[in-house]
Amino acid sequence: METREAITLDARAQQRLYVLNHVLAGELTGEAAAAFLRLSVRTVRRLLSRYRGAEGAAALVHGNAGRVPSNRIDEATRARLVELATTRYADVNRAHLADLLAEREGFRIAERSLRRVLAEAGLPPVRRRRPKGHRSRRERMSQAGLLLQVDGSRHDWLEGRGPWLTLVGAIDDATGIVTGATFREQEDTAGYFETLIQTARGYGLPVALYSDRHGIFWKNPEHLPTLAEQFAGRRSTTQLGGALERAAIAWVAARSAQAKGRVERLWGTAQDRLLVELRLAGATTREEANVVLADYLPRHNARFGVPATDPAPAWRPLPADRPAEAIFCARHARKVARDGTFTLAGQSLMIAGRNGLRGAGHRLEIQERLDGSRWVEIEGAFLPVVPAPERPIVLRRTPAPGHAGPAVVVARGNHDPNHPWRRYPAVSPR
Repeated sequence: METREAITLDARAQQRLYVLNHVLAGELTGEAAAAFLRLSVRTVRRLLSRYRGAEGAAALVHGNAGRVPSNRIDEATRARLVELATTRYADVNRAHLADLLAEREGFRIAERSLRRVLAEAGLPPVRRRRPKGHRSRRERMSQAGLLLQVDGSRHDWLEGRGPWLTLVGAIDDATGIVTGATFREQEDTAGYFETLIQTARGYGLPVALYSDRHGIFWKNPEHLPTLAEQFAGRRSTTQLGGALERAAIAWVAARSAQAKGRVERLWGTAQDRLLVELRLAGATTREEANVVLADYLPRHNARFGVPATDPAPAWRPLPADRPAEAIFCARHARKVARDGTFTLAGQSLMIAGRNGLRGAGHRLEIQERLDGSRWVEIEGAFLPVVPAPERPIVLRRTPAPGHAGPAVVVARGNHDPNHPWRRYPAVSPR
């Protein structure tokens, strides 16, 4: 008694069998079958000849079916990959895992192969891919440096090992390169100053800056102008807004989070990949997080950066006589006293190397930089600002009231806050 061998046909073989049966029935020509199967007419004729022969439908099965590929990953390597994916690199997406294995473990494996090995081991994907939505994205700028998107991301970056931090960063719209970023306690002006200084040093000054309508960038125009603003004929700016004006950087305000989608998608990638980098490094403080960030950004840019449509960049160079720290810093207008000093934040200051300025009432603009130093620009030169020396005690002879007697020496100067002279407020005569 003859036994019939079971043949398993994959989807491609089933399609070929279906078409060839129509050819044998006279319903399709060989040319039409070749066009439908995307094969040559000669290949279709060869398949027909083998199909009519003793092999039958088995002739449609690929010759390598059931064979073990010569380049198949060995079982020991597969077990090691599964172990790493479930222990040290748990909760890491497959694309990032392939990069980490190449950088840290010496495993050079393609992302598709890694996905297949882990799927065959029964490990589900860490991230589910969302179906593509029907929307039209704004085209990228044509040149690098035309538009820089900035924002801050408040997140538990240290995963409970330390405080919540805010990642302030900037991304070039044309290339997707992160030009600067820093971790801060909050989204503040200093974070944007540091980001723009990194950008200016590494790339140059952009033409425009794109951000949300945070109060760091602008003052609400709905508020009535102050008397000083009315006399000046212009609204006052924030510290960051003034720095953008000095650098001739146009500011563009977004009206929704979706409008600055480039930087918003950056935060999604960072909260997936950078979070793992911080975990593997064991970062617990803001300082340690910034060290990990500085090591991560070059690899991020190499992985996700794209070439601009126009290879000619639009970055503008920094002025030769003006460092980035002098542009992106806080500035305070002050009036010089008769002794050549001025006050800032309750502290008496003076310009180092200068005993004074011509005439009392001279106005200066104090630069307060990120490193804590203070500077003044006079006639194109930057001079450091230092604390002024304490005022000397002045002795004055005053006659005793009511009778002529020996004079009383009164010491004038800084006294203890609990001194009897300071117990009562000063009363001015009417």
